[in-house]
Amino acid sequence: METGTQVQSWWDRRHADERMLVAYFSMEFGVDERLRIYAGGLGVLAGDHLKSASDLGVPIVGVGLFYRRGYFRQLLERGRQVERYAEADPAALGLAREPVEVEVDLHGGPVVARVWRTDVGRVPLYLLDADGIEPTLYGGGQEERIGQEILLGVGGIRALAALGLEPTVFHLNEGHAAFAAVERLARGESLERVRASTVFTTHTPVPAGNEVFEEELVRERLGPLLKQAGMTWKDVLPLGRFDEDGFGMTPLALRTSASANGVSRLHGAVSRELWASLWPELAPDDVPIGHVTNGVHAPTWISPRLRALLEEVGVRPGAPPGEERWDLAAAVDDAALWDAHLALKRALARRAGLDPELLTIGFARRFATYKRAGLLFSEPARLARLPVQVVVAGKAHPADEEGKDLLATVVAWSRDAALAGRVVFLEDYDLALARLLVAGVDVWLNTPVRPLEASGTSGIKAGLNGVPNLSVLDGWWEEAFEPGIGWALEGVGAADADALYRLLEEQVVPAYRDRRADWIAIMKASISRVGAHFTSHRMVAEYAERFYLPAHRAAIPAAR
Repeated sequence: METGTQVQSWWDRRHADERMLVAYFSMEFGVDERLRIYAGGLGVLAGDHLKSASDLGVPIVGVGLFYRRGYFRQLLERGRQVERYAEADPAALGLAREPVEVEVDLHGGPVVARVWRTDVGRVPLYLLDADGIEPTLYGGGQEERIGQEILLGVGGIRALAALGLEPTVFHLNEGHAAFAAVERLARGESLERVRASTVFTTHTPVPAGNEVFEEELVRERLGPLLKQAGMTWKDVLPLGRFDEDGFGMTPLALRTSASANGVSRLHGAVSRELWASLWPELAPDDVPIGHVTNGVHAPTWISPRLRALLEEVGVRPGAPPGEERWDLAAAVDDAALWDAHLALKRALARRAGLDPELLTIGFARRFATYKRAGLLFSEPARLARLPVQVVVAGKAHPADEEGKDLLATVVAWSRDAALAGRVVFLEDYDLALARLLVAGVDVWLNTPVRPLEASGTSGIKAGLNGVPNLSVLDGWWEEAFEPGIGWALEGVGAADADALYRLLEEQVVPAYRDRRADWIAIMKASISRVGAHFTSHRMVAEYAERFYLPAHRAAIPAAR
């Protein structure tokens, strides 16, 4: 439908009469590889969220931080990860300075925060920075991180007000931004209204992954804000306390949100059990945490060559949910699809020094130990007998020594003569390298310990490019898997390595080597299945209609 020469957006067609504005807070955003304010999946998910909101016309503004030194560039020295940081130039990154500043009390005195803007399509993303704040993403200890999180939550609310924006819904993407609720309470909003208008998404399935600060540190840092607002520590402490041990950002977010969700069906169930003690009167199944399964921005992640083939047969990867016709992927010419895939595979082979004819397995993600990057290398002699090659990429958190040790072990295998150069580790995993990998490998491998992968999105990107997944039944794959689109591992026991090798030996390698028509059918089925259910267009539309609109409408009577 069109109005004049303008194509009417999905939002305008369905909800044009709603005067809603969503403020989407996130500690990181992955919108462009040059703007290094993202570390991994959480940030890339946030970037895809804004891109889809722009495409669909959903009224959203993003709120985050501009890290002067960003996230690290990864180098390998003697086979181990080394972090390097560089000062970022906001002008060179295309950031525009907004004509407002906000003051936030930190370290016993006020700091003045600048506000920068970059546009993600039609969606403005506002980024705050201030002198004296830790300039790296996830850098420093508790004192540095709490400064960042106060700047994000408290400063973010103040920046929106200074810009003249009046959000009706506040979406907190992970608990890092939960101090936004405290600032809103301090500005005179009732707890009822704050809750009614807040949506919270949790991404972490284990307690250790959720930020917990020492109570005294939070009390000290929030003291000036509470005093100015006429509030006391007793007003705030019960909102963040969890098991009498510290002040938790996830409990704070859960207690100040009427709507909360995990990022896959399984993760929703895990989260209800994990946080059941916050609702002692309820059975775990009744805990008010639902789920919205993550998705990815198809126009960003599908390779241009494949997208052209899909559009020729009527698939519309950028269309609103329900209008894309992913089922038509089956009509793509087999030879054309295989030629397109080989061209993408050759591009990766040139970058990685691989054999473009050999079945190529891709494994790229954060080097956390639960993701088990070493599982494929647990029997190197058995791996060496397989006609496959493996390309690996990913970063370990700078403070995660176990993750760094695991990374060093994988790098050592990539240099071991026993595998005859058939394992390659590519340094400095970022958005650009991710696009090359998810389209250029033949199989995407994911081996977490179930149920510790909250969702995962790299496999979705691969699946959209016709790259079958070989994955543990965890996160999004637990919902997506069906015979004929990839292969499934149980992912919970010591026998996982043997099960992985048997799948490769008995199913994956023979299908690739001997049954090309069957393999191409798997590629097409993967595109259709993943595209129909796991894009960020579907995800954002689901948030808009299941969470944002009810929060928007509920907040109006709550204000009276």
